[in-house]
Amino acid sequence: MTRVIVLGCAGSGKSTFARRLAERAGAPVIDLDALWRSDEDHGRFRETLVRLHAADAWISDGNFALATFDIRMPRADLVVWLDRPRLVCAWRALKRVLTPGEPHHRPRDLGKVLAFISGFDRVNRPRIEAERRRLGPVVPAVHLASDRDVEGFLDQA
Repeated sequence: MTRVIVLGCAGSGKSTFARRLAERAGAPVIDLDALWRSDEDHGRFRETLVRLHAADAWISDGNFALATFDIRMPRADLVVWLDRPRLVCAWRALKRVLTPGEPHHRPRDLGKVLAFISGFDRVNRPRIEAERRRLGPVVPAVHLASDRDVEGFLDQA
C-alpha cells in the first residue's frame, strides 16, 4: 500500500487520517484542498497533480473526483473512505471555524460547508463512487466508520 486515495465528507477526518497514514507508510501527503486554494487555476492544479501523483508513494487527501480521478485512480493501490456520521462531520466543521489559527476554514463559509455535509450522501457520494468505479474498478476500497476502525487500520499499516 504505497499510493492511497483518502475520501470522505467534509469534517470526516480525511486530512488527519492522511497525515497519520503517511507517517506510518513513509509517504508524502498530497493535500488537494491546500493545492487548490493556493492555485485555483484548473490547468495548473491538474499539472501539479500529475507531477505529484507520478511518484512511487503518496497519500492523496481529498475528493475532487470529477477533476482529478483520471490522474489519481489509475495509479492508486487503495481507496480509503471515511464514513463518519453527518452529525460528527458537522460538529468537526463547526469546531474548525472556531479554532484560532485555522488558515483554511472561515466562519463565513460555515453555512455552505454545513449544506455540503447535509447533502453529501445524496449528491456527492454517488458522483464520487461512479467516477471511482469507472476509473478504478479494480482498486480496492476500504470503509472506515468509527475511531476504532481508523485505529485498527492504522495499526495494520
